[in-house]
This record gives sequence, C-alpha cells and structure tokens, in this order.
Amino acid sequence: MTRKRRGRVVAVVLVVLAAGGAAAFVLLGRGEAQESGEPDAGLPPNTAEVALRTLRDTQEVDGELGYGTTTSVANRIPGTITALPDTGTPVARGAALFAVDATPVVLMYGELAAYRPLAVDAEGTDVRQFEENLNGLGYGGFTVDEEYTDATAEAVVAWQEDLGLPETGMVELGRVVFAPGEVRVDGLQTAEGQPTAPGQEVLTYTGTAKAVTVELESTERELAAPGTEVEVGLPGGERTAGRVDEVTTKVVPASDPSGEPETVVAVTVGIVDQNAVAAYSTASVDVLFTAGLRENVLVVPVAALLVLQEGGFGVEVVRGGTSSYVPVRTGLFADGLVEVSGEGIAEGTVVGMPA
Repeated sequence: MTRKRRGRVVAVVLVVLAAGGAAAFVLLGRGEAQESGEPDAGLPPNTAEVALRTLRDTQEVDGELGYGTTTSVANRIPGTITALPDTGTPVARGAALFAVDATPVVLMYGELAAYRPLAVDAEGTDVRQFEENLNGLGYGGFTVDEEYTDATAEAVVAWQEDLGLPETGMVELGRVVFAPGEVRVDGLQTAEGQPTAPGQEVLTYTGTAKAVTVELESTERELAAPGTEVEVGLPGGERTAGRVDEVTTKVVPASDPSGEPETVVAVTVGIVDQNAVAAYSTASVDVLFTAGLRENVLVVPVAALLVLQEGGFGVEVVRGGTSSYVPVRTGLFADGLVEVSGEGIAEGTVVGMPA
C-alpha cells in the first residue's frame, strides 16, 4: 500500500509510556529516510529503526527494609521467667533463648517444630532433626537417623550436664525451640520474674540477615514466586540485587467496621549483598519486580504503532522515497517500546514516527 492510500489508517495509537525507551532508537530526519534525489513530500516527519533488544516490563512496589518477618516463641514449661535476652541479640544453635526457673530453653535448627518429648525408642523425623543438631554441637557416639537409641540418650546426658540440666537422657517438651537458622531477638512479650505457663508468648525473633518486606495485591502474586530475582532501590539512590525468599497470604482487617477484610500477599525479599545495606537498620525502599521479559525481540517505539481500519496494528515502513503500511503483531509493552513481528519487519527496518 502506498502513501496515497492513507484512508486505511484510522489513527496513531495514543499510548503514553516512559519516554526513555525511545532513546534506544536512532531518530532519522525526513531526508535520511529517502533515497538521494527523491522528493520527500508525504513522508513521515520522523522515523526510527526497528531494533533487536531484550524487553523487560517492571513493576515498582514500596517495601520496608529490616530483618524480615517476625516469629513468636511460646513457652512450654511452667515456672518463672528468670532470664531474657536483649532486643537485637543474635542467638545461634545451642544457645539459650530464655530461661525458666534458671534452666535454659535452647535454640536448635530445623523446620519441624518440637511437639513431643524425645526419649529412648522414639522414632521419626523430629528425632533425626534433634540428632543432627546434637551432632552439630559436637556430641557423638550415636548414629544420626530416625531412632532415639540408648546411644542417643548417653549423648543427651552429656549435653544436659553441660547446660546444668537434670541428666535424664530424655528431652522434655519445651526444652528446645527449632528455627530455620540463627535468629535475632526482635521483641520481648514478658519480663524477668514473671510467671509463665505453657502457651504463653515470651519473645519474637527474625532472621539475622537484612531483608525487605512488601505487600502485593492478591492479583499480583505471580510477580513473586520464591526464588524470583528483583532489584531493591535504596534511600541513597543505589540499587542492589534481591531474591524472593518467602511468599505468604494474609488477611488484613478492614479499618472501617462496615468494610470487608482484604487479602494481601506478604513477600520477604532477601538481600544478596548484605554489605550494600549495612548502613541501614530500617528504611523505606522500592522493590522492582519483573512482570514480563522477552529476550532478543524486535521492538519499535509505541508511538510508531498505527491502528488499521481493517483491524489490528501496523507501522509505516519507509523505503527510499516511499512508504507503505505493514500489519504487525504486538507482544510485550515496556519502557515506551513494544515488541513487533510481521512480514517485512526486521532489525534496521525504518518506520514512521509522529513529529
């Protein structure tokens, strides 16, 4: 179709995106888009070249830099709280989280919560988890497996002796608290000298590494699968790499009694380079999620798209001193650019642009 048959074009697509993307193109004057000596009447006022590049559609979300989500620890042993750590204290495997009646409640590593006493003849995944920790603390003489044997009990006696506990060879329920790794005490829910009963919350903890927490709408959950790589914008303008560690769904009560509660997606983003955030204890940050990614695709500025009268999109291809309208299929839109494909569309093809 020649330039004279403009009736097939209804309008230039009015889509306004970030203007920075168009800077990736070489904008040509009218004289550059035609063959030497040919008249320029009727040609578009500006042109751009189809480019080959990776197109990334991003979404920026507000987040809070801290130590990630908090977890509550409930006591399981009746008595009196006799020792508590200071807020901000790191606690590693084998150390006391708090004390009841002057006996320590010990942190160990694992995903499975303690739910029963452990003694000779007990079997299960929780036995293996406890034995892995006992072995990791330097106690031996037993096989790390799912069976609590006499040899395990002997190692437990040695462990109890070192902690100043009654040397029973049995691990009572509540003596050990399991967490995924080293923790940082975030807050205290009671005070030293206070009586405590099974089920009473004593403290909350977080991980020891800096992390960012963000909330997404339920429709945006696909942005943040565990392991997804993101960018974190820091207060000083720097950016650092992050990775989605945890994704959970929670219900936020309505602020208005007559309103409906809202379901949100809580996301914890780990910081890859902890040195990049060492200067911040807490801070408001931006998290950049990738909503779409297309590698090595042909793109044009969004402003180059036209709506064709017969339907669909097209571009005005300029060759020498003439131009024609070519239908295109569109893909991802991002950064003021759009992915295009179609017959006659290749890297370097010159297309018309508005003034």
